[in-house]
Amino acid sequence: MPQQREPSQLDLFTGAPVEAPARGRKGTQPVGPAPISEQLAALGQHLPTGTFLGTSSWTFPGWSGILWDHEAPASQLAREGLAAYAHHPVLRTVGIDRTFYAPIPASAFAEYAEQVPDGFRFLVKAHEVCTMARFPLHERYGAHRGQANDRFLNAAYAAEYVVAPFVEGLGDKAGPLVFQFPPQDPQALGGPARFVERLHAFFAALPKGPLYAVEVRNEGLLTEGFAQALEDVGASPVLAVWRDMPPVAQQAKRTRAFEAARALVVRWMLPPNLGYEEARARYAPFDKLVDEDVGTRDVLARVCLAAERRGKPAFVTINNKAEGSAPLSAIRLAERIVARKTEEGRQQGVSS
Repeated sequence: MPQQREPSQLDLFTGAPVEAPARGRKGTQPVGPAPISEQLAALGQHLPTGTFLGTSSWTFPGWSGILWDHEAPASQLAREGLAAYAHHPVLRTVGIDRTFYAPIPASAFAEYAEQVPDGFRFLVKAHEVCTMARFPLHERYGAHRGQANDRFLNAAYAAEYVVAPFVEGLGDKAGPLVFQFPPQDPQALGGPARFVERLHAFFAALPKGPLYAVEVRNEGLLTEGFAQALEDVGASPVLAVWRDMPPVAQQAKRTRAFEAARALVVRWMLPPNLGYEEARARYAPFDKLVDEDVGTRDVLARVCLAAERRGKPAFVTINNKAEGSAPLSAIRLAERIVARKTEEGRQQGVSS
């Protein structure tokens, strides 16, 4: 395979190279982890080993005092924040979103992997051209706007530019590789039945071994055929928490999330009553919980423990727009998981 050059996140289709980010800058105080309380350290120790909680990214200045030891700009956090993030006792995974906009080389993945401990896992989004039947009309797609996409579910493209760098660069620190299908006209996909056929053929043709996960944002695609296709190819459904999808428990049932899937994969993105831009305006700078969603938190705790009972790892990434501050949401979710696990253990002790 020819050496890949790292494209700009905004230059999606030309592959114009950019300089890889340097690790530090003269005259700036390095980013370190915020102090960890004994209570927080204990929470991390009691969280089940196979439960990987984390956030969608790590570049938010508002997390100063929560994750960072001092306030730093987003550009510095992009370079230096990951190691501090991975020091947190509850945060064992993180999302890499930049790969959704353009592929990155194995060397970039390897640089991320070097900054985290052995037990850490990355949740990576596959390049969006793998999952769009037609390019949206948004101006950022340039001359491709509204055009049919010949790389949609193209296994050869995905294997070379998405899967290979992911596997080579992250190694044992690779978690789920998520193929996120944005909301789109099901008829552009050939209808639900044809979509299932193409999805099955796509994953059957990809290299075996990685933990593939599939996220759809059209409820009409959550068919029996969809669940069967994922089961056949060993891919995990992504339980997506946002307002245009059914409740998590219903998604889990319809996709057979606990049956043949290798792992539970959840992305907690938005509250039920807000859109993305509304939530961002309401919650920025993401330094506190604004709208606590206790119901969703309890459901996620239950599904994580259900995965643990079945011997499956659970990956949950959380967006700042879920409750107001993703790391604080992760801490509250960890507390609920540990509390429920303790309750279940006490009940079993009484019944025996």
